[in-house]
Amino acid sequence: MKRILDACCSGRMFWFNKQHPDAIYMDNREVDTTLCDGRKLVVKPDVVGDFRDMPFPDESFYLVVFDPPHLLRAGDDSWLAKKYGKLGPLWEHDISEGFDECMRVLKQNGTLIFKWNEEQIKLSELLKVIGMEPLFGNRRSKTHWLVFMK
Repeated sequence: MKRILDACCSGRMFWFNKQHPDAIYMDNREVDTTLCDGRKLVVKPDVVGDFRDMPFPDESFYLVVFDPPHLLRAGDDSWLAKKYGKLGPLWEHDISEGFDECMRVLKQNGTLIFKWNEEQIKLSELLKVIGMEPLFGNRRSKTHWLVFMK
């Protein structure tokens, strides 16, 4: 089993090596399209799955990356929704379940990196939903990187 899980990989935008040999890339969709500005968007996960119900045993990974959709308001066919995905009306429940699943598949003493953009949902609201305080992270921009340890 590989040591790293990217639970919502989308186009693997922040990965330096988009084919890292020690990572499993998961997303709930496959996409191969051209965005309105001409850029190509390819979402081709190793595993097509739901971050709320992952197909992995407990304590499978040393590192889990959780970069779930962060938008509530985006057109279903918009480039934003295609690139980042879109949350549903029960977003609090979905994010809470996803966070719990990430912790479930994380090994004891493993690390969870949680990326969140607060364009539409504030970080303070997100932290209430997951019910756990990060060890550290950045708070200076709209995109936050939060670090948790199991």
